Amino acid sequence: MNWRVPLADVQLGVEEENAVLEVLRSGWLTMGAVTKAFEEEFASFCGAKHALAVTNATAGLHLACVAAGVGPGDEVILPSLTFVASANAIQYAGATPVFADIESLDWLCISPASIERAITPKTKAIMVVHYAGYTCDMPAILEIAKTHNLAVIEDAAHAVGASLQGRALGTWGDVGCYSFFGNKNMTTAEGGMLVTNNPEIAEKARLLRSHGMTTLTWDRHQGHASTYDVVAAGYNYRMDEIRSALGREQLKKLPAGNMRRGELVTRYRELLAELAPEVLVPFSADRGQSSYHILPVLLPEGVEKQAVMASMKAQGIQTSWHYPPVHGFSIYRDHANADLLPLTQTCAGRELTLPLFPTMTAEQVAWVVEALQAAIKER
Repeated sequence: MNWRVPLADVQLGVEEENAVLEVLRSGWLTMGAVTKAFEEEFASFCGAKHALAVTNATAGLHLACVAAGVGPGDEVILPSLTFVASANAIQYAGATPVFADIESLDWLCISPASIERAITPKTKAIMVVHYAGYTCDMPAILEIAKTHNLAVIEDAAHAVGASLQGRALGTWGDVGCYSFFGNKNMTTAEGGMLVTNNPEIAEKARLLRSHGMTTLTWDRHQGHASTYDVVAAGYNYRMDEIRSALGREQLKKLPAGNMRRGELVTRYRELLAELAPEVLVPFSADRGQSSYHILPVLLPEGVEKQAVMASMKAQGIQTSWHYPPVHGFSIYRDHANADLLPLTQTCAGRELTLPLFPTMTAEQVAWVVEALQAAIKER
């Protein structure tokens, strides 16, 4: 469909084209020097000691769970208001996802109080999700983790470039993971990054990322090794040189892109307050620096979300829903108690995601808000 205003847009230019062409002409396409440079640059950007490029953020979360010691018989607490990959990665490690509620209808991140209530003798870790690019209450969550001797895994898929108290989200816990999917603030089409300050986690994740092999093809190509051993049943979660080349160029554009997103969110808030004051725009409080990945709003109670989305589609405005709660999916429904997630349930029924991307214009923001105003009035 030819959208008047799409939900998201990708910024790729001649810099990315030239970087990819350079890789193609080099004759080396698998994980090598370009990927190593990308990892070093990303680690420097977010202030982490170790960064490992992976094929996608889901793979990164799986590695994070295993490297943090999560395994069969364990439980990991996470929000239900997240993309299903968060819970799936826990299952890959053989553990059980345990869903916690969000803080409030203004702050849609996992609630420390709900985490406390969900802890059992089987709890091994807490997986936080910095929803929409806004920070979870990391000081409170780290205190809970310390008290109960739990690992903290940060799903920072939305939060590249976001921070709290000057410290990058993704680097507060034991290990963090970012997504570079096609609709993210920076993209490599598919791809992700695992970061940690723990050398043991880094070494285990590095080993498991490539089949449990003690040396890589690039090491042998460089003459640094002639053979290898396999010491673990690892995976093929490597990132290739083409995507790493894209990532290096995208990383350069990220700060300006995030700043522009923030400007657009400010304009949205102004127009929504004026034209559709009955719409709640979450994250009104002041907590850290967001990456402004998506713009979630909550429709007025009693307004049918699908009807609003259909009306806006008819006006050429693309919208979405982030997310259907994971505990409602068939695979997780049997072992989740929806009664313990009242705020998540309420949010899910009312949440609507509006278009947001750095090349968006002020005029397009006005079109979106006017279309939303009209759609609500129709209902």
